[in-house]
Amino acid sequence: MFKILIVDDERIERKGLRAMLKNGLPDLVIEEAPNGSIAVELASSFRPDLILMDIKMPGMNGFETVERISAEHPDCRYIMVTALDTFEYARQALKLGVKDYLLKPSKAREIVETVGRVLEQIEVDQKSIEIHLLQQKALKKTMPLVETDVVTQLLYNHVHEVHLDDLVGLLDIRAANEMFAMNVILPTESESLYTAVKEKARQGGSCWVGAMNGRQIPIIVFRDANRSFRTQALSLAREMISVGKSDRGAGWFLGIGNVCSSFQQIRQSYQESLVASMDTSLAVRNRFYEDVPKGYSSEFTLQSGKQREKQLLEHIRLGQWDSVHANLVEIIGMYEQDDVNLVLTQQRMLEFLWVASRMLNDMGVEGEAPIYTFQAQDYRQLRAETGRILDRMKQAYMNYYNRLEPDTIHQIKQYIEGHSHENISLETICIQVGLSPSYVSKLFKEQLGINYIDFLTECRIEKAKKLIADPEKSFKEITFEVGYHDPNYFSKVFKRMCELSPKQYRKVLLQGNRD
Repeated sequence: MFKILIVDDERIERKGLRAMLKNGLPDLVIEEAPNGSIAVELASSFRPDLILMDIKMPGMNGFETVERISAEHPDCRYIMVTALDTFEYARQALKLGVKDYLLKPSKAREIVETVGRVLEQIEVDQKSIEIHLLQQKALKKTMPLVETDVVTQLLYNHVHEVHLDDLVGLLDIRAANEMFAMNVILPTESESLYTAVKEKARQGGSCWVGAMNGRQIPIIVFRDANRSFRTQALSLAREMISVGKSDRGAGWFLGIGNVCSSFQQIRQSYQESLVASMDTSLAVRNRFYEDVPKGYSSEFTLQSGKQREKQLLEHIRLGQWDSVHANLVEIIGMYEQDDVNLVLTQQRMLEFLWVASRMLNDMGVEGEAPIYTFQAQDYRQLRAETGRILDRMKQAYMNYYNRLEPDTIHQIKQYIEGHSHENISLETICIQVGLSPSYVSKLFKEQLGINYIDFLTECRIEKAKKLIADPEKSFKEITFEVGYHDPNYFSKVFKRMCELSPKQYRKVLLQGNRD
């Protein structure tokens, strides 16, 4: 229901306009004002959607009144009403953003049509604003997911279909900011603290919080120019530990990487935070990477690191855990032979183990994040602890796959075929079979050579073909019966799959039956 204010110093003009509008648009709520001053007052209390404004009035003229009201109520729309058809009036009206112009006297039909046209535009504008607000609200809800995805891509070199730059743009953080990474280790069985830690991190400064992995939470912290690096990091660490109920943060530990100046370097800072958090038995609850004893100053790079990483992932994907173990033991041996500092060797092993952990997560295997609970004292101890971590990862892998039925893909296909007419999603399928989305996607690709949405589309089109054979069924009915909501979209999908539109397909089908 729209509200209209008629402003004219002639009472008979106001009453005439009211009568014509009420007759042509009976649902309108109409108020009147005899001059500009009263119109300004009414605009605040009545809040009209549209004002029919006379130009020539004693005191404040129509243009001045529009200017005054627009300053307070910018969403209000105007139609100027005047007996004088001059270019100057039209120019001023255009400058003020007036939507239309009516000459006195105008026919009732012309007035109703002009007002109706402007009201339709107002309705379109209002719907656009509502959609924009809903989009903003939805975007605000998705921001934590975007933030988590950005951290995942930056720290784990994870490839995602949405480009990293686009996600970073949504989060509105300048790439030139200095930053550093933190690795937060929660007390045992304190996963419920994740939300509280995220909230504290945001309150304590400009941070991006990643997904929890086991008991560990990765955080990217943007530098506060008004405080030193150590002051900012320690303050944030104290704030996060304060959310726990354990005595003086017992069980908590935070590793803090060095400051870097770009997103390209933040992964290195995160690796440093992991090294800093390897020994959680320290008296303090945090450690900076720069405080970790180095003892070996030269840079050591394994020539075949990328190739070995690729081999490691392939062995894990195929479940070849003996090969994974042999691979890592061989790498440790190479470091030991080259007399590399033990801390750096343990750091490199941790990097390999994190790569393995991410691979398992992508396959749907959930387990504790790999972490050394202490700094190894010699290479023998490092080999033993690495072996124990691998054993835990292997056990999580075996537990996961032992739960899967041999005919998992058959179950998924049956479910999709039986529910293809519904709003079926990957998450819905995963709940039915108790598997992760990443694993179901992988299963489809490997065993069927297509993704689940392609298979769902095939099911819907096959069902549509059978329904099209019934000439009594309309294409609109068929659209809804097979799971689509838009007949035009259904027609496009059908033509893409069958190289004929539904109408052409029915014609060929019925013609074949007659023959």
